[in-house]
Amino acid sequence: MGLVLLACAVGAAHAQAVPATAASADAPSTGQAGTIVLMEVEGAIGPAVVDYLHRGLRLADREHARLAVIQLDTPGGLDSAMRSIIKDILASPVPVATFVAPDGARAASAGTYILYASQIAAMAPATNLGAATPVEIAMPTPSAPTAKPEGHGSGTAPDAMAAKRLADASAYIRSLAQLRGRNADWGEQAVRESVSLSASEALQKNVITLIALDVADLLRQVDGREVRTPLGDVRLATQHAQVLVFDADWRSRLLSVVTEPSLALVLLMVGIYGLLFEFSNPGFVLPGVVGAISLMLALYGLQMLPVNYAGLGLIFLGVAFLIAEAFLPTFGVLGVGGIAAFSIGAVLLIDNDAPGFGVPLWLIAVLAAVSAVFILVVAGIAAKSRRRPQVVGVATLVGATGELVEFANGEGWAQIQGDYWKVRGADGLRPGRRIRVTRVQGLALQVAEDNPEGPVRA
Repeated sequence: MGLVLLACAVGAAHAQAVPATAASADAPSTGQAGTIVLMEVEGAIGPAVVDYLHRGLRLADREHARLAVIQLDTPGGLDSAMRSIIKDILASPVPVATFVAPDGARAASAGTYILYASQIAAMAPATNLGAATPVEIAMPTPSAPTAKPEGHGSGTAPDAMAAKRLADASAYIRSLAQLRGRNADWGEQAVRESVSLSASEALQKNVITLIALDVADLLRQVDGREVRTPLGDVRLATQHAQVLVFDADWRSRLLSVVTEPSLALVLLMVGIYGLLFEFSNPGFVLPGVVGAISLMLALYGLQMLPVNYAGLGLIFLGVAFLIAEAFLPTFGVLGVGGIAAFSIGAVLLIDNDAPGFGVPLWLIAVLAAVSAVFILVVAGIAAKSRRRPQVVGVATLVGATGELVEFANGEGWAQIQGDYWKVRGADGLRPGRRIRVTRVQGLALQVAEDNPEGPVRA
């Protein structure tokens, strides 16, 4: 099940890829100096986007591109992913233009920082940016109500960790604004007050460099501008450059799938229950193979996400309780506790409230219900197998008959079902007599005479 979901998701992502004019991640360098590398990012900023943009900027460097363009439409994303992207942009020897497009797109939260970090910040007319306040899931900490200054309403003072995150994010965007000569005050306001701007307002406030209708218009407007790179000042010559679209390859698509928190959680559960089913019923093979692969993919995806290990521990504890409920007579106590632990752990699993990186509550409820049903099914199969008569082992010899080969002082050897077994019995038994196994006693069989009328006949 987990592998089917993964294959469908990768296939769907492949179907949405940029068509034939795109360059693959492993495309060889063409060595054309008049190249513009275009990268398209749509959706939440996460590990897959970091990998995609990192390789796109490397391609631009190999191609000696005149400009690298990031066409951006994002609701935000992970702070760690955003900072990795900004490091790549700041270190890139090729100038970078971030273009919020097409019409209706946005550069919210993490997208605003990326826009500020780029040498050229552009937006399509019907777009917006801002709302850059960092958010994170955390257990609330008690704090005394504190009166706010007049005109700011009432409420409670933020906890120390939230204040630290806010101060860090404000200083970060201010430093980027100062580096690129943009409006630092508004950038800090976007962080502290979550304000947003339209494209025209952003241009008026010196938040962006220009407004462009499309990529071609962007390249026309930036032609001849001078920008600063780590290698020095560069004058852009983009008017007649060839646009090379850098398409996300299978690696980026696979990474975007397995780092989606909801699918990672589903793969984790498929992996756990696949292995559990295989261990409970050895010989099926397929559940074990699917479970092992799904578990490895889930762990790979989770290690790239901001995982709350307390939440992950609660998930495993909940599964352990559900398994124990299937085999122990606890009258539902462990089962209820297991579902509760699993549900709480799933809610806390991703230690971030960034858009696109939460686990929906409906999915948690479905997985909890499926887990309970699965455990009941496994318990039923195990109960049936325990009620079946044994078909292998020494216990199956009880009731079998054979011939006593030698016997003295209450012990001897007998041929039973073609094998020789050590036997014990009454002193009156004699070799050549027909005997019957009455019970198993350690490594020996307790026997009694089966045909007291006389010796066994050929």
